[in-house]
Amino acid sequence: MRVFVTGASGWIGSAVTDELLAAGHEVVGLARSESSAHNLEAKGASVQRGDLDDLDSLRAGAQSTDAVVHLANKHDFARPAVSNLAERNAVQALGDVLVGSDRPFLVAAGVAGLVLGRASTENDANPSHGLDSPRGGSENLAHEYTTRGVRTVSVRFAPTVHGHGDHGFVSTLVDVARATGVSGYVGDGANRWPAVHRSDAARLVRLAIESATPGSVLHAVGEEGVPARTIAEAIGRALDLPVASIPEGEASGHFGWIGGFFALDIPSSSALTQQRLGWVPSGPTLLDDIANGAYTA
Repeated sequence: MRVFVTGASGWIGSAVTDELLAAGHEVVGLARSESSAHNLEAKGASVQRGDLDDLDSLRAGAQSTDAVVHLANKHDFARPAVSNLAERNAVQALGDVLVGSDRPFLVAAGVAGLVLGRASTENDANPSHGLDSPRGGSENLAHEYTTRGVRTVSVRFAPTVHGHGDHGFVSTLVDVARATGVSGYVGDGANRWPAVHRSDAARLVRLAIESATPGSVLHAVGEEGVPARTIAEAIGRALDLPVASIPEGEASGHFGWIGGFFALDIPSSSALTQQRLGWVPSGPTLLDDIANGAYTA
């Protein structure tokens, strides 16, 4: 297949691009900069210049390919309304092009906020609808196109997609530990974060566009839930720093913007995904990556 990938030069997207190319697919990657375009071309991918705000470029990429993998997101935590609007507009622009084509349309989502008190599963509905909800309700919007002749698949990624070179949530926790001199967790640290290795996530995306049925919801989760205290202890060992509980009321002051998120208990299962696609996570665990210097080298 010829696959259009938004976010093709990003953390997950670059691994997806490598995975697709290695499997014999062609990749057209969205690139907003010369350096991103150069990196994609060096891998053997084609380039569609533009960004999430350039809806004409998104439409052109979708029109010229056999499948669309939408991974890009602005991740503007200071201005969530900006990210939400861009995400919703992008999904609508891509979906409109694909109507009636029966082409795969994979959209990235997350596992946070699906349910309380238990591990979320692929059968749990996403409660986010509309522009004011997380990601602008883009997962549910994308699935509306399933009834219009689009093979929509959503992949809900664990909040921690880890590996060497990751600059996401765990990297932020490491930076906070270095700055404060202590590797902290919130409260008793029993709350859990799911995790997945970057290589496993990329392989799932490939399998999804190759064989997932229309309307599928998949979980890119390798570990159902790693306790926050365990993560903090691993970071403390890696940095040779003390580990301490941070009271909930002091979390935002200690951790900054990530404090509230690090306190969430959001375990998530991928059992149905593994059963449906034969996907078996095999990459290093989160604790393996921390211990092996992925965040401290």
